[in-house]
Amino acid sequence: MAIPSGSGSEILTSTYIHGQSSTASTLRWDGTPATTGTSTYVVPDHHIITVLSIVCTEMAGAAETVTILVFDGSQYIHLVNQQSIPANGTFIWNDKFVVKAGHRVQVQCTVANVDIYCSYIDQDWT
Repeated sequence: MAIPSGSGSEILTSTYIHGQSSTASTLRWDGTPATTGTSTYVVPDHHIITVLSIVCTEMAGAAETVTILVFDGSQYIHLVNQQSIPANGTFIWNDKFVVKAGHRVQVQCTVANVDIYCSYIDQDWT
C-alpha cells in the first residue's frame, strides 16, 4: 500500500468474537463480529488499523490460555503466546500495534468460550 494522499477517514471503532474456542479465528474489520473458527478475515485494501486494546474474558468457569498472532501473508508473528486467564477472569492487552492491508490478527484459546473484544482506529484511504 502506498502512502495515502488526499482525503480519507479515521474512525474509532470495535469488533469482537463471541465464544472463541481452540479453533483459530481472525478479527474482522468491517464493523461486523467475526465468526468463531473463521481465520480468513484480513485488513481491507487501503486501510491502516491501529489496535488499541484486546480484552479476553473467560466465560465457562475454567482456566484458559490465549494466543494472539499477526499473519503478514507469509508468516505468523506471536504477539501474546499462551497467556493465562483464570476461570471467569479477564486478560487485557493494551499495547498498541498496527496492521495493514492483507494482514490478519488471529486469536486462539486452549479450550473454549472466551469472549474477545478489540477496540481500534480504522484509517480508510479508499
